[in-house]
Amino acid sequence: MDFFRHRLFSYPGLPALVLLIAATGCSSADDNTRTAVPSPGTKATGLCQNLDKSLPAKVDGLDREDPEPRSALTAGWGSPAIILRCGVQRPPKMVDPKVAEGGDPDAVGGGVNGVGWLMEKRDDGSTRFTSAQRLAYVEVTVPEGRDTASVLVDLAGAIKKAIPKGIAD
Repeated sequence: MDFFRHRLFSYPGLPALVLLIAATGCSSADDNTRTAVPSPGTKATGLCQNLDKSLPAKVDGLDREDPEPRSALTAGWGSPAIILRCGVQRPPKMVDPKVAEGGDPDAVGGGVNGVGWLMEKRDDGSTRFTSAQRLAYVEVTVPEGRDTASVLVDLAGAIKKAIPKGIAD
């Protein structure tokens, strides 16, 4: 019996190593949603930084959990995440005449609480909204199964406050 007791003490780093491996395996670093950070011009970046300060702590009842890498140009809520990216490029469908005429089954324009949106259905079942007639484009991707209307209602006030009406560069 003394053999086991002495052997345990002869490897004092072993318990620390086991604890380190267990902690690393349970790390939440891999749980964070990742998203591409836009790279807008100086004017849009400033507007997006103002938006970041105005965004609500909850959207559709979900707590804010920003994606990686952290940036004032991106935000997220819940899991699967509702992702907001500010300063994105204008989507091609925003100027597509078929969309304006209602002839595109996967894209439609509309507005919620004073913010105009282009809505695009995506192949993965999510819906992507891009703000229209604002000085910076704001993109919001809502995972399949979430109430898109409540997401847009929750975000409208912050967008109206931080991103003035106009045409983005």
